[in-house]
Amino acid sequence: MRAVVINEYGDVDVLTIAEVPTPEPGAGQVRLVVTASAVNPIDLAIRAGYLAAAIDGHFPVGFGWEVVGTVEALGEGVTGLTVGQRVMALEDSFIAPAKAQASHVLVAASSVAAAPESLTDAQAVTLPLNAATADQALDLLALPAGASLLVTGAAGSVGGFAVALGTRRGLQVTALAGPGDEAWVRAAGAVGFIARGAELPPAAFDGVLDAASLVAPALAAVRDGGAFLAVTDSTTPPTERGVRIEKVSVHGDGPRLAELAELALAGTLELRVAATVPLEQVAEAHQLLAAGGVRGQVVLLA
Repeated sequence: MRAVVINEYGDVDVLTIAEVPTPEPGAGQVRLVVTASAVNPIDLAIRAGYLAAAIDGHFPVGFGWEVVGTVEALGEGVTGLTVGQRVMALEDSFIAPAKAQASHVLVAASSVAAAPESLTDAQAVTLPLNAATADQALDLLALPAGASLLVTGAAGSVGGFAVALGTRRGLQVTALAGPGDEAWVRAAGAVGFIARGAELPPAAFDGVLDAASLVAPALAAVRDGGAFLAVTDSTTPPTERGVRIEKVSVHGDGPRLAELAELALAGTLELRVAATVPLEQVAEAHQLLAAGGVRGQVVLLA
C-alpha cells in the first residue's frame, strides 16, 4: 500500500509516498480503502519538527487523522459494519508509521460512522477531526446555556465548528477572526465579533476556546473562575485567578460522529472544502495550507 511518510524533519521535500505492508486488522479494528483524507496544521508542525520531542525519533512517521473510505476487512469482534460500506473515521494514534494519508488505513471500529450519501468524500472528511475537536472541546469547557464564550481563530476549521456548535448549545458566542470573516462567523451563530489584532477585553468571558493558540491574551479575557480550553500541550497555560484550564485531545467516537454528520445535513454545520489535491501531490497541499488564508479543508484524494 501507499502512505505519506517522513524519515526526517524539514520542508515539503521530506514528504514521501512510500510502499509499506498492508496491515491486517486486529480485534476491534477495521481496514479501509481510503478515498479522502486531509492536511491540517498539525501535519505541518510534525513535518517541520516542532513536535520532535513527542515523536522521539520514531521514524518513519505517517500523516493524516481523518478519513473517508470503504470497509475492506473487519477484525475479530467487529459488528455493525459491512465490507464495501462507505464510512468516515478518525485515526487518532499520534505516532504511527502509516496513518490516514494513504491508500489503506487501520482504524478502531468504535471511531467509524457511515458516511452520508449526500456528502461528497471531500465534505465528509472535514468532520472526523475538526468538528469532533470542537465538539469535545465544548464538552470539556462544560459551560451552561447562556454563558459567554470567546472563540479565537473562529474562521478556521476547528473555530468555525466551535462557533456553530457552541451556539447550538445555547452559548453566547463571540468570534475573533479576520475582518473579512465577520459575515461568515455571524452566519454561523456568533452574536459578537472581535477583529484579529484588536485588544481583547480583560476578564470578559465565562470561557475561551483558544483555537488560534493566542494563549496569554486569550487567558486574560477569561473572567475570574472561568474556563480556558487549549488545543495543544504547548499552548496550555498555567492557571491564574481560579481559571479552570482544559486541553482537548481528540479521540474517535463513531456514534457522536454520526450525530455531527446529521447536524451537517441539517445545515447547522457548514462543511467547507478549500481545495482537493491528489495524494501524490501532498507537498502541494502542505504549501497551500502554509501560505495562509485558507478557509476550509485541504483534502487529499487517494
